[in-house]
Amino acid sequence: MALSKKQQRIVEELERRIELCREFMNDWLLFNQIMTSYTSPEANKAQLENQFLKIKSKLAREHRVLQQALLDDFHIDGNTMNIVSGATSLEGIYSQSEVALKKLQTEWHRAFISINETLGILEDKKARAERGEKVFLPTQDMMAGAMGGGGMNQNTKTLLIIIAVAAALAFAFFFTPLGTMYKQMLGLP
Repeated sequence: MALSKKQQRIVEELERRIELCREFMNDWLLFNQIMTSYTSPEANKAQLENQFLKIKSKLAREHRVLQQALLDDFHIDGNTMNIVSGATSLEGIYSQSEVALKKLQTEWHRAFISINETLGILEDKKARAERGEKVFLPTQDMMAGAMGGGGMNQNTKTLLIIIAVAAALAFAFFFTPLGTMYKQMLGLP
């Protein structure tokens, strides 16, 4: 069965998103490989520190791009970037206690699993789209409206402000002692 042009565009967009996720996962693996290589006796520590700083900055950029590209399909552990930002240097990591190192390794594995889950979701969506099933693929434009990015036009905002002020004045006039006093001064019941 041939896909419609719309379905083909969805498949192509999912391929792009899968590629972004795979690249992030590969860099996440490299991050761990650099970290674990540091303790090797023959390791060039200065070179590893340099690679570590580069991969950290690349991960930070990719994470943001991935988050914006995947939107609702982004299920990567929220702690992922805390791991990257908290690991200031390899020397700093390995100067921590054994418990802190184990915690870092556990958090890295948790993040790795969530990256794989996100990749699995995307691959499943792509497979369904390739079979001709309808799949929902949110876009930045859709999310902007859902997140308040679309907003109200200025006339609507002005009208709502006028209504709110009129309601506040009416409340004050009918339900407060000040309103009662004002009505008595005007001779109103």
